[in-house]
Amino acid sequence: MSVERTREVMMQYWRDDDLSKIDENAVYTLIGTGQVARGREAIVQFLHDLYHVTFEVQAYAKNTLIEDGKACFEAEFVGKQLRKFAGIAPTAKEVRIPFCVVYDLANDRITQARIYFESEVLRQRSGSA
Repeated sequence: MSVERTREVMMQYWRDDDLSKIDENAVYTLIGTGQVARGREAIVQFLHDLYHVTFEVQAYAKNTLIEDGKACFEAEFVGKQLRKFAGIAPTAKEVRIPFCVVYDLANDRITQARIYFESEVLRQRSGSA
């Protein structure tokens, strides 16, 4: 995929929440916990659970990088933890946690995503340390 086409696909995914840009056989991995979601339906559920069940958060972009068939999204996860995550009990505190996602694309679809989430920062900032 060209850089231009990769950018178009990722902007539709990031800006427009176009989940059809996730390949039917894609794999998303949360690196710190080893949690894996396989297939578009499982990934959509995984993302919903992460953003609205385990946490109630929004992602605020800091940087995006695009190259042929690859993209990277650096952001800050801002909100509250509602359920236990990575052995960390929820608190009532709002937290700001850095995270990064690296995407692989092929045929105008996201085929893989690796999510790097700073669990130790969550522990420190939530007061669970």
